[in-house]
Amino acid sequence: MYNQAMLNKNNMPFGVLIGLIFPVMAFVAAYLLKYNVDLINRPALPYFIAIALNLVLIRIGSKRGSDQTVKGIMLATFVCMILVFFKIHPLR
Repeated sequence: MYNQAMLNKNNMPFGVLIGLIFPVMAFVAAYLLKYNVDLINRPALPYFIAIALNLVLIRIGSKRGSDQTVKGIMLATFVCMILVFFKIHPLR
């Protein structure tokens, strides 16, 4: 099932997987800090940082010529942006 060559391929599912790393980390951080108002007074801030980091990944991937991977990262980024826009996060 697991193929070592998958990590070297230029494919969209791998890009989606890479693109979900930072938003999942932001979701976990926001969930853990939801009762600590002093540290996080802007509930969407971790998500915007995750989106900015994904944009850096898109820039790096486009320089390397990994078009399919970049498409996957963009897909994950836009889905996360829509979720943040509609305020779907654990800090409601």
